[in-house]
Amino acid sequence: QVHVVESGGGLVQAGGSLRLSCAASGRTFSTYGMGWFRQASGKEREFVATISSSGAWTSYSDSVRGRFTISRDNAKSTMWLQMNSLKPEDTAIYYCAVGGYSRDPGQYDYWGQGTQVSVSS
Repeated sequence: QVHVVESGGGLVQAGGSLRLSCAASGRTFSTYGMGWFRQASGKEREFVATISSSGAWTSYSDSVRGRFTISRDNAKSTMWLQMNSLKPEDTAIYYCAVGGYSRDPGQYDYWGQGTQVSVSS
């Protein structure tokens, strides 16, 4: 079992930045691909970014590419999502997912409880 905890959400003005963190327990952290998803009010959960187990490979949704950066440190069992140039449409609950390198949420085995990101105009 892997316990996943996100942190770093908050309220920020448009154009600002936030850095989300995801800490995952377990000795096999370095063997898992990981990802970030988000869900805005009244909308379905959508893919944001994913990173391979080694960190060598990343992939982003078109809506965040060039503004967001996903990274990880396996020695610290932590993954991050650096979010720059935030827009009001980035407002959502952001979820950390563990267990896959995929845009499909069904490919992930473990999820965090989510952290709220709100961007004001």
